[in-house]
Amino acid sequence: MSKQLHGKTALVTGGSRGIGAAIVRRFVEEGASVAFTYLSSAEKANALAAELTNAYGVTVQAYASNAADFAQAETLVSDVLRDFGKIDILVNNAGITRDNLMLRMTEEQWDEVLNTNLKSIFNLTKHALKPMLKAKSGSIINMSSIVGVTGNAGQANYAASKAGIFGFTKSIAKEVGSRSIRCNAIAPGFIETEMTEALDEKTKEAYFANIPMKRFGKGEEVANVCVFLGADASSYVSGQTISVCGALNC
Repeated sequence: MSKQLHGKTALVTGGSRGIGAAIVRRFVEEGASVAFTYLSSAEKANALAAELTNAYGVTVQAYASNAADFAQAETLVSDVLRDFGKIDILVNNAGITRDNLMLRMTEEQWDEVLNTNLKSIFNLTKHALKPMLKAKSGSIINMSSIVGVTGNAGQANYAASKAGIFGFTKSIAKEVGSRSIRCNAIAPGFIETEMTEALDEKTKEAYFANIPMKRFGKGEEVANVCVFLGADASSYVSGQTISVCGALNC
């Protein structure tokens, strides 16, 4: 059976842990060469790149880069093009939370979340679009959240940043669709992470009560949707948001 991403090159921001690492791993399993970014854990990121390169025989490389910084994003895209020759798939996955009730939220907490979660998508998309336009091909995948749809007390900054991704995604899809470049968003629900692993059973059950599928999702389940959106199988899918939430938002 042929691999869905054979011959493609992907750039994934925030790819050293969590959902990002799951995306990197699934892309490599499906035959893609992958560049991914990290901010602080160089040892962990480089270990993941070496593991996947050795296991699958494709090129996987980690880059230290802050997606929220416009100049660093430009340098990153230039470095990836130098090292890989092209970018077929861009996954804007970098994201943070700085939760607080609005009356207690600081300007710094607001700006940090908006810059990392939303401005980063502008930064990377702007620079990665240039080679995609030249190639008349490409898939951009923006990682949003179910919180961008529903809102959540104590997360006005996070919800605003993730809701903004929906409008950005639709606009880019309309701008570059004529050049066979697609842009879609994914809105994960509650996904298993180091944070959810630390929850006690009573707390988990309280979350499950609101999720029709009665469990948290797995990073691989989000990554599988990324594979679909990056592959030729989704060649007429653009401007859409796909929720991966166990029917939480339906």
